Amino acid sequence: MSELIYPRSPRETMDGWHYLPRYVDKIRLHLAGKLHADYHENLGKAFDGFWLKAAGLTHEQFVAVVKNSLTDGEVCDWVRVNVKRTQAEKDAHWADILSRPLAHDAAALGRLKMRKEQAGIGHRDDVKCFVDMLDADEKRI
Repeated sequence: MSELIYPRSPRETMDGWHYLPRYVDKIRLHLAGKLHADYHENLGKAFDGFWLKAAGLTHEQFVAVVKNSLTDGEVCDWVRVNVKRTQAEKDAHWADILSRPLAHDAAALGRLKMRKEQAGIGHRDDVKCFVDMLDADEKRI
């Protein structure tokens, strides 16, 4: 693979859901054989899995939705009709993602520190959570 294509920022929204456009991008890239190997291990897991749990879906169900759509609008329409959550529930999902790593999770805090150092941004105090790390590592902040 000659060119790394980054999925959208976790901060992007679709139907009031933060993170969802990123997950859609990862699925589309994977289906096209263009998802960089660094993303394969967590496809459908980690933050993808948090969204799936909040939405009440499996990875396989949602891959089928994305696979059978041509546009983000079609995915958004499907989510709007089939994933009935209040804005408060969507906001709680986002707050949970932004809280990672949890303050009492020493292993996750260590993983964030290690990933920052591996990315050459160990000195950046503005990168405080994994969402910040994704945006920094993918050159958005």
